[in-house]
Amino acid sequence: MTAIRKWRAVFGIYFQDGLAYRASGLIWIITDLVTAVTMPLVWAKATSNTGMIGGFSRSDFVLYYLCQLLLGSFITSHIMWEVAMEIKEGQFSTQLVRPMSFYQFTFFRNLSWRIIRTGLFFPFFLILLWAYRGYLGEAHVTVGWTFWASVIMGHLVSFTFVTMMAMLALFTQEVMSIFELYYVPMLFLSGQLFPIAVLPDWATALAKWFPFYYTTGAPTEILIGRVSGDAALHVLGMQAGWIVFCFLMAKVLWAKGLKHYTGVGM
Repeated sequence: MTAIRKWRAVFGIYFQDGLAYRASGLIWIITDLVTAVTMPLVWAKATSNTGMIGGFSRSDFVLYYLCQLLLGSFITSHIMWEVAMEIKEGQFSTQLVRPMSFYQFTFFRNLSWRIIRTGLFFPFFLILLWAYRGYLGEAHVTVGWTFWASVIMGHLVSFTFVTMMAMLALFTQEVMSIFELYYVPMLFLSGQLFPIAVLPDWATALAKWFPFYYTTGAPTEILIGRVSGDAALHVLGMQAGWIVFCFLMAKVLWAKGLKHYTGVGM
């Protein structure tokens, strides 16, 4: 019960903090809306001539992007920027004396903002859903236990991966450049720019060996019915594997990185 009280306290503090600075979240949402408005129209136009691309119809593409953006609001984590800045400025020292593990503290800190972010985006999602109602046609969603499990585990894949990356800030001051580089494969292989099914077969197969697809791409495809049955169970297994791997790597980097941390910033 003591641990639960600590989790609730951290979550509550950062939830209130997120509400106080929700304007910054709205700015990020507006940038996401560019993708939500343009990409469905691009693929709708492309499929008007061919009918299907990568097994996606026009309605499938529209539904995919709408669901991708909604799920991404909760799943995708960017906490490494804040952690790296705190390490660089020496504020990280407070993490070492808190009666709570760094991993738990960062998780609930991040979770509070992802929930706020999803809540802020949801009204825009409903507006977009209404605006694209004429494009949705026969598209439908499948909401089962594998979907909910994939969303939770997709969030954990994203969180553990960026937490692992954040530990690099204990070793070098140039970590911001590494973070920026991270977004290149993440955007292409996670399915955020386009479904990985539209890639060549070899690229689609390659994408499924990296963690990015298992953040937002896989849960979205489960939701719209593209992945089901044994394939969905395989997705959950891959997500679990990446969570364990990234968590263990983060622990290793933490243990080694603390030896490089000066306590007053780098």
